[in-house]
Amino acid sequence: MKLNELRDNDGASKKQKRVARGPGSGKGKTAGRGIKGQKSRSGVAIGGYEGGQMPLYRRLPKRGFTKPNRKEYAVINLGLIEKFVEAGKLDIKVDLTEDVLVAAGLTNHKRDGIRILNKGEIKSAVKLVVSGASAAAVEAIKAAGGSITLPAAAAE
Repeated sequence: MKLNELRDNDGASKKQKRVARGPGSGKGKTAGRGIKGQKSRSGVAIGGYEGGQMPLYRRLPKRGFTKPNRKEYAVINLGLIEKFVEAGKLDIKVDLTEDVLVAAGLTNHKRDGIRILNKGEIKSAVKLVVSGASAAAVEAIKAAGGSITLPAAAAE
């Protein structure tokens, strides 16, 4: 193979559309912009402008409120915990704290704590120490012979 024989894969690069290059190109004269008017000019940024009429986003009332200091929990499902136990990534002999769950790769970030939800099935008797859990998840863990430790405020 020589340098002059090198070429890109088929379909790897697309030919650029050349506008305003005469009538033979099919995109000559108005360059595909139609005729006159604001949108046919360069440098147009209309966005939500409605020709002077009050724009829709200003006519509609504001709704809701976003609490600036709200707690955001990382969510882990019981099925995922069971999957990691079966794969040998979690040791059920030790307490599974939030740091252990993050280190195992169940979630990327702890955020304001970890919350366990009852999605999937758990068969292993795990000992969890987390920030929160749904009532159904607590029941499922206890039914499997495990235990879960929650802060007093998080228990539902």
